[in-house]
Amino acid sequence: MMEWTDRHDRFFLRLISRRARLYTEMITTGALLHGDAARFLAFNAEEHPVALQLGGAEPADLAQCARMGAAAGYDEINLNVGCPSDRVQNARFGACLMAEPDLVAACVGAMKAAVDVPVTVKTRIGIDDQDSYEALAGFTARVRDAGCDVLIVHARKAWLTGLSPKQNREVPPLRYDVVARLKGDFSDFPIVLNGGIETLDQVAEHLDRFDGVMLGRAAYQNPYMLAEVDARFFGADGTPPTRHEVADAMADYAARQMGAGVPLKSITRHILGLFNGLPGARRWRRLLSEEAHKPDATPDLIRRAAL
Repeated sequence: MMEWTDRHDRFFLRLISRRARLYTEMITTGALLHGDAARFLAFNAEEHPVALQLGGAEPADLAQCARMGAAAGYDEINLNVGCPSDRVQNARFGACLMAEPDLVAACVGAMKAAVDVPVTVKTRIGIDDQDSYEALAGFTARVRDAGCDVLIVHARKAWLTGLSPKQNREVPPLRYDVVARLKGDFSDFPIVLNGGIETLDQVAEHLDRFDGVMLGRAAYQNPYMLAEVDARFFGADGTPPTRHEVADAMADYAARQMGAGVPLKSITRHILGLFNGLPGARRWRRLLSEEAHKPDATPDLIRRAAL
């Protein structure tokens, strides 16, 4: 979800669900240690509970970045061992780390020793021809024994050569059965299922077997599906905000952010799916897409588009 789940998107999603755990886009250790760490770590207080997702392969660097994330107030530190992009592979982290379970375990152990918040790992079921169940189970045992609190498993393997990141989300078949077998063999280890889940009915079905479900692009493209999450899965009382109430809150948020120099388009690009499936959704998307980038655009554009 790089360049998708930034702080503006997370603020937007939090308006819809108060209880779903939110994850940052993957942030590399290099960006935090040698770049503008304050900018990369910035988030809105309303986002809690929110997890910082890191990309890296050096235990000491990950430990330092985990400390930075915990000090910034994140509720969880997550290590990405599932991203298949060429850029990530060239830096020796992401999904290619599945071939080095001992290194991943060392990274987890260093992060766990550095912070008091949960340390979690997001991974695939395998990579390239290293896709046996035995390899996945061995990897799982290593990260569990190193102190990993939760394993999030994307139920597809990753092809590190020959497929783009987009193709890696679509071409390798979903193998929920593999993750279910893993949960059966590691019954006391929290395992969260990820990959190809598009409806809350599917979420409910998977929660009969797994400890949690992670939604990615489905929630980004149809964000208002999260309006039912709090009551359905957390037993929360109350009525979720309407789409128009969310749009109005985003207009207020945009006004504050624009006052701090954030372009309106950096905010509106995340909310295009708010009215998906309803009359007027096309007009909403068109107005935001065509006008938010204009120099004279104001936050009232969001209210006008939602009429």
